[in-house]
Amino acid sequence: MLGVWVIGEAAWHIYIGRVPQPIVMGAVGFAALLANAVVALMLYRFRDSEANLRSAWICSRNDVLGNLAVLLAALGVFGTGTLWPDVIVAVLMATLALQGSVTVVRQSLDELSRRPSLVVEEGR
Repeated sequence: MLGVWVIGEAAWHIYIGRVPQPIVMGAVGFAALLANAVVALMLYRFRDSEANLRSAWICSRNDVLGNLAVLLAALGVFGTGTLWPDVIVAVLMATLALQGSVTVVRQSLDELSRRPSLVVEEGR
């Protein structure tokens, strides 16, 4: 849902022509980068673990990548005075979120298919 929402938000910004404030983008992006980098480092050892832990790692990794992209977008918006660097980064972040969700869903389905099934007899 996050990926779809980000794409919709980017389309809305294009429609209304709103240029984001690069200083605010940079400040928020930097603060978020620091917080998300600490979390990603804590979760790094779980990157090849079961689906729930791997999902947390993937989300944290994607957040760090997204924060770096926001900082680049802030520089782009500052340099060009247009919203296009922000839109490009939004589409890339949405794609990353969608890719991560597909990875986790596939692993979850694989793990579920390997679980022993419980047979429940009628009347018991």
